Amino acid sequence: MDSSSQTAMIEDNLARVRQRIAAAARACGRNPDQIRLVAVSKTRPAEDVKIAFAAGCTDFGENYVQEGELKILTLPRLKARWHFIGPIQSNKTRVIAEHFDWIHSVDRLKIAQRLSQQRDDDAEPLQVCIQVNISDEDSKGGVSVAELPELAAGIVDLPRIQLRGLMAIPAPTPDVAEQRRAFAAVRAAFERLQRSLPQLDTLSMGMSADLEAAIAEGATIVRVGTDIFGART
Repeated sequence: MDSSSQTAMIEDNLARVRQRIAAAARACGRNPDQIRLVAVSKTRPAEDVKIAFAAGCTDFGENYVQEGELKILTLPRLKARWHFIGPIQSNKTRVIAEHFDWIHSVDRLKIAQRLSQQRDDDAEPLQVCIQVNISDEDSKGGVSVAELPELAAGIVDLPRIQLRGLMAIPAPTPDVAEQRRAFAAVRAAFERLQRSLPQLDTLSMGMSADLEAAIAEGATIVRVGTDIFGART
């Protein structure tokens, strides 16, 4: 695909995703402006990020530390917010703490402590979400709902990071009722946590296939890749 065709495709896709978000928000009586779109740019070239940014997208999500770091360093003039949404290895926390603005996938106190220690004193606090394994899948990271209060209590007072809320990736299903049940369970866990931590304000949940269900259950961030950038090769 030539560059003009790629630009047109990404612009059109972004417009459609924004329309879906707005329609889903209105359907449940929410303001679309309450929902942040993170364009998941993993495996996509930096040029695609530039196209999406020019089309008004300001938030980008990366799953792989080295790939994300390379894009951030390649695009230093892009005033984008970079979200790390993949599994976090202990030996990668310094790179994440130095380069990203948001982390959605914290599931161990040790990881949060390392991110806190390695964040530059002069940088804005690192915005953090705890990943919840809401479907109890062995293949996915995240803590159980029962483990949430203890982990949140350990993170909330760490310096240089700010706990914002929860992230979840439920088991995929085409059944909208099942999608909503999983997202409702995340929301219920979030609301219980808010009783002791009222400053929490973020529910990162919903992707290309299930963003409508996530928005209906209170998502404040949706993470969309394929429906913006096209199928991955």
